[in-house]
Amino acid sequence: MRYYFLELLACPICKHNPLILYTVEERESNEAPEVSSVKCKEYCGYLRKNAQEVPPDICNKCVKKEVIYGVLICPKCGRWYPIVDGIPYMLPDKYRDRKIDSKFIERYFDRIPRDFKSMMKIPDPKKLRESP
Repeated sequence: MRYYFLELLACPICKHNPLILYTVEERESNEAPEVSSVKCKEYCGYLRKNAQEVPPDICNKCVKKEVIYGVLICPKCGRWYPIVDGIPYMLPDKYRDRKIDSKFIERYFDRIPRDFKSMMKIPDPKKLRESP
């Protein structure tokens, strides 16, 4: 997932925007074209600030980065959505794949800082392992 997609995303449950992104692993590509103006319209997901405060040289760094593993957190309702292999899994609760959630939590939860964890509404790990 590219950082500049963050301003387009909203929580599928409460519709809050912007979501909070914590990046566990990112990849950089040299194939992205140079940008001459700020790419984001309102919110810079890379710096977590208003897009109007971001200089174009920062955008040139950002467009080369892709989040491979991370988590999107809704600060309003506490739901969280894993990013796995560059894909954000943003589904309503009844359609979520508990295996993906469980695997993500087991693999990355210790790497997520406490202030981010405190926003996440994490169900009982035993329930994550149960099939829907």
